[in-house]
Formats: sequence, structure tokens, C-alpha cells
Amino acid sequence: MAETLGLAALALAALYLWHRWRMKRLLRSLDRMLDAAVRGDFQEEAFDESLRSAVETKLAHYLSASAVSAKNLQEERDKIKSLIADISHQTKTPIANVRLYAQLLEEQAPEDCRAYTAALGEQARKLQSLIDALVKTSRLEAGVLVLHPRPGPLGPMLEEAAAQFAPRAAEKGLELILEPAGAEAVFDPKWTAEAVCNLIDNAVKYTPSGTITVSARAYELFARIDVADTGPGIPEEELGKLFRRFYRGGAASEAEGVGVGLYLVRQIAQGQGGYVKAFSRPGQGARFSLFLPRN
Repeated sequence: MAETLGLAALALAALYLWHRWRMKRLLRSLDRMLDAAVRGDFQEEAFDESLRSAVETKLAHYLSASAVSAKNLQEERDKIKSLIADISHQTKTPIANVRLYAQLLEEQAPEDCRAYTAALGEQARKLQSLIDALVKTSRLEAGVLVLHPRPGPLGPMLEEAAAQFAPRAAEKGLELILEPAGAEAVFDPKWTAEAVCNLIDNAVKYTPSGTITVSARAYELFARIDVADTGPGIPEEELGKLFRRFYRGGAASEAEGVGVGLYLVRQIAQGQGGYVKAFSRPGQGARFSLFLPRN
């Protein structure tokens, strides 16, 4: 009896080891197949009707379908890239001509007509701004423009952005304050400056009086750029909608703009591993915070 039990135990142990060896063999085989797939040189081989052969066949079909999808996606991106380039090129000259002729008319038109020519020139300028913003966002969405984040200090970029809007702030009687920033982050200087300029532009646009403060501070994982104002604030129900394309809140309906600035800020932030948030209470101003990775 004991001898029978011993043989049974040995048989079970042998069966367990055999199954374990077979599973390890299958996993090693799958590992080699996946490595080949990552390298891009995977080829389906002829095997008997086994689990390995079935998995290999399915993987081959999946990679083939993925390659076709990737090719189709690239073709669509190329079409979008071409379309964006055509729109940008075809609209640039006509709008420039409209603005030029509007300026000439304003200089030469009778006094009672200059208000109309000035309005014409202003609308042409707004149209140019809208097209520029849409082309930028479309290029980012389509992957035509690629961000190139690199480590660096935030201070010089913030100084240039604040200096760009200092004259406009002074014209409105606003105090534009740039706090010393020693923080560093990993960011694309050109596109991050575009995002910060959009935030400052909004602050100047929607703040009737008071101050606008630009600052930056570093945390363990992220650096945060703040643009805070003393404007009328934003209702809580609108905070979650601010970064949608073409969205404009109730307080912004009378101000200049088309609703793509904050959307572009979000695209730029996400494109380099960051994010943007808005904080506000009605009557207590607003603060927009741009978070950028430090590593």
C-alpha cells in the first residue's frame, strides 16, 4: 500500500514538473515572439496544431492588422497636414491684403467713414488671429507639430512673456507683477511660452482693474506656473468647461476672443506630460495653474 502511494506521489510530481516545464517553454517562446514583434521582424513559422502555433497565428494576424491601421493613420495624418498647410497658405495673402487696403482706406477716407474702415481692419485682424489659433491647435492635434521638452529654468521664459503684455496691462491701468522664479522644469520653451502668453492675455483681457501676478514654484514631481488676477472671477459651473474648444463663458461674451486660447493651453500642457487647472470664485479673481514635469 505504501509502495503504491509512493509511486502515485512520484507520478504526480513528475506530471507537475512536466507541466511546469511545458509552461515555461511556452512562455519563453511567447517572450521571443513578442521581442521579435517589438523589433518589427516577427515572422509566422510553420508548427503543428498546438497552443503555441495558434497563439503565433493570432499574433501574426494582429500585427498585420496593426500595420495596416498604422499605415492608414499615417495617410490620414498626411492628408490633414496637407490640408492645414493649404488653409494656412491660401488665407494668409487675402487677409493681409484686406488689412492693407483697410488701412489705406482709413487714411484716405472722409472723416465720417473712418469708423467703418477701422472696424473693417479690426475684423480682419480678428479673423487672422482665429485662423492662426486654429492652425496651431490642428497641427498639435494631428501630430504635425511635435513638442521638444528639455530641462531648463522657467524664469527667462516668464520674463519674456510678461514683458510682451506689460504695455497692454499699463494701458488698462493694471499692475503686472512677475515674482522671481527659480523653478526649473522639462518643457518646450517656444510652446510653453505660447501657453503662458495665452493665460496672461486672458488675464489682461478680463481684468478691469487691479493686479495680475505671474509666478512659479517647484514641487517634487512638477513645477507650477501661476497666472492670477483680481478680475470678476469665474462661476463654479463654468470651470470644467473652460478648456473646451470654442467655449466662452457668460462674462466673456462681450470681450474679444473666439474661445481657442485655453484649449491650446491644455493641448500644449498635455503634449509635454503636464496639465492645466483653473481656480476661481466669483468676485475674487481667478488663477490658472500650468503644471510641467520636472523629470
